[in-house]
Amino acid sequence: ARLVGEQLPGVPLLRSEPAGDYLPYLPSREELPADSADRTLARLAEFPAAERELGPGLAEEALVRFTGTVEGDEPRHELLVTHNFLVGWLVRDALDAPDRRWLGLNHANAGLTVIRYAPGRPPALLLFNDTGHLPAELRWTGFPPELRV
Repeated sequence: ARLVGEQLPGVPLLRSEPAGDYLPYLPSREELPADSADRTLARLAEFPAAERELGPGLAEEALVRFTGTVEGDEPRHELLVTHNFLVGWLVRDALDAPDRRWLGLNHANAGLTVIRYAPGRPPALLLFNDTGHLPAELRWTGFPPELRV
């Protein structure tokens, strides 16, 4: 966020706990595909207890703070610098998908996602995981080799 802020003079940087790195939702076994449920739940159990316990509450705070339309007639643009899991959670919400679907919405390091919240309309996913602003050698970082193009 600091590096981005250096490129945006006059734009304040605000730290926000709901913008942090945590597990936004822990699905039950019944919500997951049977053939991967055990593996998925075991992987999620490896995360620190605080991320598992505090995450769902922070994720709900993030929805209140970072989504939806704003009051008044002035357009507002916000840049949220955050982590993969929260981006997946916000995209899942914008698409009105089940809570468990934040899993599997994977993002490249420094990928850009844009969600538009316009009055009287459902959220619109305008850009998802775009890495076009990065040099070619930095694109797709964070993904396993089989997913790199």
